[in-house]
Amino acid sequence: MENGNDRNTTFFRFEDLRIYHKALNYTKWVNEVSREIAETENSGLLDRFNTSSHNIVLNIAEGSARNKSQFIYYLKMAKSAVRECLVFTSILHKLELFSDEEEDESRNQLMEMTKMIGALISSLQRSVNKREEDQDDFANNNDMSAD
Repeated sequence: MENGNDRNTTFFRFEDLRIYHKALNYTKWVNEVSREIAETENSGLLDRFNTSSHNIVLNIAEGSARNKSQFIYYLKMAKSAVRECLVFTSILHKLELFSDEEEDESRNQLMEMTKMIGALISSLQRSVNKREEDQDDFANNNDMSAD
């Protein structure tokens, strides 16, 4: 009988992705920082910031259940959510609701996630392109053998 705490293998593929865990940690950070400044009149801004941070994680999870081309699409949506978070970071800093340190922390995490998502997209695109090349080679070989 398997131990229910066995984290070596996961049922959901996205839980094996480092970017998923990085995005979860960022979402937690955004939530914690938002709670600290929630007393201000900018609660709508903070809600949207939290939603954007959640969208990073959600797009990674949703895309992982799709085929590679669709996963790439969802990863690009996650990158869009990263950019939204950067805009919210800048707005909060301009409004002096984020310290210089909080802005740097957010910006650094977002840059790292952008690089990680970009690398995953590149990897998936290479495998999609390789599969298409293999299919073309197979089709061309079959066309030649028909002569």
